[in-house]
Amino acid sequence: MGVSNKTPEFVKMNPIGKVPVLLTPDGTVFESNAIARYVSHLKEDNPLNGSSLIEYAQIEQWIDFASFEVDAHVLTWFRPRIGRADYIKPVEEAAIASLKRALEALNTHLASTTYLVGHSVTLADIILTCNLLVGFTQVMTKSFTAEFPHVERYFWTMVNQPNVHKVIGEVKQTLSIPPIQSAKKPAQPKESAKSKAKDEPKKEVKKVEKEAPKPKEEVEEEEEAPKPKPKNPLDLLPPSKMVLDDWKRLYSNTKTNFREVAIKGFWDMYDPEGYSLWFCDYKYNDENTVSFVTLNKVSGFLQRMDLARKYAFGKMLVIGSDPPYKVKGLWLFRGQEIPKFVVDEVYDMELYDWSKVDISNEEQKERANQMIEDQEPFEGEALLDAKCFK
Repeated sequence: MGVSNKTPEFVKMNPIGKVPVLLTPDGTVFESNAIARYVSHLKEDNPLNGSSLIEYAQIEQWIDFASFEVDAHVLTWFRPRIGRADYIKPVEEAAIASLKRALEALNTHLASTTYLVGHSVTLADIILTCNLLVGFTQVMTKSFTAEFPHVERYFWTMVNQPNVHKVIGEVKQTLSIPPIQSAKKPAQPKESAKSKAKDEPKKEVKKVEKEAPKPKEEVEEEEEAPKPKPKNPLDLLPPSKMVLDDWKRLYSNTKTNFREVAIKGFWDMYDPEGYSLWFCDYKYNDENTVSFVTLNKVSGFLQRMDLARKYAFGKMLVIGSDPPYKVKGLWLFRGQEIPKFVVDEVYDMELYDWSKVDISNEEQKERANQMIEDQEPFEGEALLDAKCFK
């Protein structure tokens, strides 16, 4: 940057010398959104562009929203913080206020839908996610985004889509806002050697004999060995007689007589000292008014739980034949508490009430059995869906 993008050849492709620029057989295209639109239209009837004229217009609407209401304000907040622009406090405050206003509007829209337009990912979702990515990873801490739970759910659902994750990799939310840095000022021109010589009186130059360099002892420093990767605290627990993979295999392979084979096998394997069982109940079931949105919410939660796959097994039930739908679950975790790294990394955890299963209580034990088995009706209601994490 600042060199090759200023050449006459590059400026012919983009008159203002910015990246990105896309070279095509028919000519060049610059500006990120224009390039994204071009690529999405290479495939005829691409679902990324909607299935009707109104959907196409709504996709364009949200692309503009992402650019002018999210990206612009995030960058106005972020750039001065890293010294890429002058820091002016009232400007930052105005940008944050405008960004909050935009996120409030987005949060309201996403309360009843999984994606921005229609029932699947569109170009608008891809562009908005890229704009939100800078915010979530650079300036928008958890305390800031907590005010917008539907935006949080949407963002983590999008970045964990397999095709998105393949491109952007693991995403972690920033823990703090960068400290203020002043933009670098241009260096003052140095006084020319000639003018300096005129102003200063000539000094007598004395010859100084250089002393022969003293021999130095060579000190061989041993290279510091790479530090071993810290172990997960759950790997440091005393060994358990329960082998989680054996249970997951039994669950997956049992097709008939589930109670007699799988449920009985679970309790034969279960180690109450090495593992614990937990019920979870979604706190905001009154919001679950649209079936596919509720199902996507649960699917997103299970995707984000992937980091615990080695240490957990879970069943999530979506209950009810009519809205609002109830979401309840049963989870088996290594150890006696819900793992701290799960609570810290998976924001969905705080959206549920958690209670430890008392296996000495036959009623609670039977409830756990019914959840593992996907028994229907469950607690007197039909099952809309049951999902398994294994």
